[in-house]
Amino acid sequence: MALPVSSKAQTEPHWSDVAHWMRPGTLQLQGLPPLALYIHLPWCIKKCPYCDFNSHEWSARAQPGQPLPEQAYLDALRADLTASLPLIWGRSVHSIFIGGGTPSLFSPEAIDRLLGDVRALVRLDADAEITLEANPGTFEIDRFKAFRQAGVTRLSIGVQSFNDSHLKALGRVHDRAQAMAAVEEAARSFDTFNLDLMYALPGQSLADCETDVRTALAFQPPHISIYHLTLEPNTYFAKFPPQVPEDDDAYAMLDRITELTGEAGMQRYEVSAFARAGHRCWHNLNYWQFGDYLGIGAGAHSKLSFAHRVVRHVRARDPALYMEKALAGDAVVSTEAVDRKALPFEFMLNATRLREGFDLQDFLDRTGLPMSSIEAGLSTAAAKGMVLREASRVVPTERGFDFLSDLQELFLAD
Repeated sequence: MALPVSSKAQTEPHWSDVAHWMRPGTLQLQGLPPLALYIHLPWCIKKCPYCDFNSHEWSARAQPGQPLPEQAYLDALRADLTASLPLIWGRSVHSIFIGGGTPSLFSPEAIDRLLGDVRALVRLDADAEITLEANPGTFEIDRFKAFRQAGVTRLSIGVQSFNDSHLKALGRVHDRAQAMAAVEEAARSFDTFNLDLMYALPGQSLADCETDVRTALAFQPPHISIYHLTLEPNTYFAKFPPQVPEDDDAYAMLDRITELTGEAGMQRYEVSAFARAGHRCWHNLNYWQFGDYLGIGAGAHSKLSFAHRVVRHVRARDPALYMEKALAGDAVVSTEAVDRKALPFEFMLNATRLREGFDLQDFLDRTGLPMSSIEAGLSTAAAKGMVLREASRVVPTERGFDFLSDLQELFLAD
């Protein structure tokens, strides 16, 4: 998930200096929010033209037939997590998300070792959700059951489309048949899984979009994430933009997606997320509720709260450099305390994505700021019909959901 850039980085002592982060400050957090762990496995078979994540084609970096450096990378992850422990000492981790790249390129034995290392180092809740991102290629499908046995509780499958021509346009390495086989195998191996789709694709019509969604719903998935294709900066698509549907056509697609998922008994609980009862994604909910997360791995981001400040860390992006620095106990290359003026926007950028909105008390608890810091924005949003104030709760309206960026911008610092 893309994170906003907060205030100008400050010159700080070593990133793991807890005493420095615990010193007095202007914020007054009454308690610490839930904590999640994100683990980045950076390699993939092929870089997709729309992807702006920190992913790297292994074949472009390795000799023919050379395997992924699984054990070396796991050594680096363990060293990174160990160096980070002072920052989360005494806190429980309620969810783990293993993202990429294509994490399912790692062997089940490697994932088993990874989760064993995590359990040895942190206090992991007994019912913690452990998600692994996977691609529908035949090679990865054969590993699904073994990933479950290694301790993964939830699979997130990057299907994107069931249409071969659209998959080709997106640069995906799987086809329709492999996508369908992957969903079938996930349903056999996991009690809960997520199916990722995209819409507003090059050459896609409203009928094409409906066919994709109906195909996905035929598998009765517990959870679907459906994202609008975005031409992100510094991607192949940004340099060579494909012809994508007009905005009005994309809005019509989203309306149809919402109708079809609703008819299938799925609730749209977040802008892009639809789930059956009991299958919401804990890890993503933690982001949207402005919870804390420790990110380890190449290019991973962290957001951690202390009594008087909220801090962000960023790891080295290049996998080889990351491994070198992590083994030396110094994987972090950027550290900043989020500026007090930026916190309202950062909170709202996440919380307003939720269909059920947020409790005002959560804003107070997770930013350490008074209500006065968002009162003007809330009043304007209510006057424009973008939110409803329900006692101690704020809920986006249909209009607020449709014009979410406009709603969020009301909370930008002057």
